[in-house]
Amino acid sequence: MPKKVGKRPTENVGNVTPFKQSKTETPSPLNFESPTSLFESLISPIGVKTFFQDYWEQKPLLLQRSDAYVAAYYQTLFQLADMKDLCSKGIFYGWDINFCRSVDGKKKVLNKEGRVNYTQLKKDFDKNKATIQFHQPQRFNDELWKIQEKLECFFGSLVGSNVYITPPASQGLPPHYDDVEVFILQLEGEKHWRLYNPTVPLAHEYSLESENQIGKPTHEFTLKPGDLLYFPRGTIHQADTPAGIHHSTHLTISTYQKNSWADFLLDVMPGLVFDCMKGDVAVRAGIPRRMMLEANPSKNATNQLSSFLRSLAEQLENGQELKSIAMKKDFITSRLPPYQENACELMPAGNLPKLSDRVTVPVKDHVMMLVEPTEEMVDMKPEMAVFLFHSLKNKRDIHMMGREEEEEDSGQCKGLRFPLSHQDALKQLLTSESILVQDLKLDKDADKQNLALSLWTECLIQVI
Repeated sequence: MPKKVGKRPTENVGNVTPFKQSKTETPSPLNFESPTSLFESLISPIGVKTFFQDYWEQKPLLLQRSDAYVAAYYQTLFQLADMKDLCSKGIFYGWDINFCRSVDGKKKVLNKEGRVNYTQLKKDFDKNKATIQFHQPQRFNDELWKIQEKLECFFGSLVGSNVYITPPASQGLPPHYDDVEVFILQLEGEKHWRLYNPTVPLAHEYSLESENQIGKPTHEFTLKPGDLLYFPRGTIHQADTPAGIHHSTHLTISTYQKNSWADFLLDVMPGLVFDCMKGDVAVRAGIPRRMMLEANPSKNATNQLSSFLRSLAEQLENGQELKSIAMKKDFITSRLPPYQENACELMPAGNLPKLSDRVTVPVKDHVMMLVEPTEEMVDMKPEMAVFLFHSLKNKRDIHMMGREEEEEDSGQCKGLRFPLSHQDALKQLLTSESILVQDLKLDKDADKQNLALSLWTECLIQVI
């Protein structure tokens, strides 16, 4: 699932459009009523509580369902045949797909240059026995967009995917472990899997592992269409398509990359220290003279630092607010926009909100409120304001594909800025099922009306 690193192809191929999937009457076995119901139906018959209590971040879960109904649905998610239509849309080696094979414990990439030609791809697929690794198919596939958008709401974390299509008697990737929680859905054919004990439990980075150092598999099995496999980050794994199978197609759905307590601490510590500095003169005192020139800080210096850290812990226990900024912004900036059956330009819906109207925020999971300093200064201090960020206008066609340098500078967080006095009113909207505009916690009716109008224009509220 890692966000893709690299440059976009320079050829301008226009906007991404969904490919034409084979028409099927197969209804979905997944329940899209809510994020929780979607996840529960995905791991059925295991319950959500049991999954997080017994498996999540602990051990693999194998669901071999032998269910023709589920298998038929999985096969509609992605097939080798879909590559033909995708190639006609304009996909590129290195950006959209990697063509790879495991050779002597190493990943050998057999990419060509530029745009992928399906006839040549299929010829190389059959001749070179290499795996097609297709990046982030939710950019093209509406059903995967629908699934992954709901899962991002469920996990509160980015959810990416890759499709792996492997010919018979072949293996695409050598033994390795990932820095993500992994869910495997077997779509076509069969895949033989071997899992091994982690050398780095809950790993924070991807790594290859030498086969002569990983020992014997702890699990060995073959997945068939409709089967699901979960394993925690750090689990060493490898998979191959058995001889005699036409080909294997599986989908990897992955999440929780850089979403650990360590990542969260790196995010919130600067804010905690800044708040502590404002109220504690001892923290504002200078560090020992010549400390920057010493190879190691003195015992007195480390004792003082330990004391400051204990003080921070006490403030947290007494209710100090945790200000996660970077992780929240990265999530809201990078995630999928809300699923729409007929994707089109987002427009305000319904009537303009009036004071007497009851309004609701229909997509709360896609909205985030942060209090931050602005670039403006008041009495030589940065002015604080409320920012309402949302993912309604995020670009589906670059989901989990990384950003180009110019996009990094400008950012993609779509949102609105409000005075700090609007914070309570915004909290009301984000925590209530619905509320009358006239009941918003603002002194003036004009402010209430203007707030509602601003949010309606941005498609964030609807009149009931």
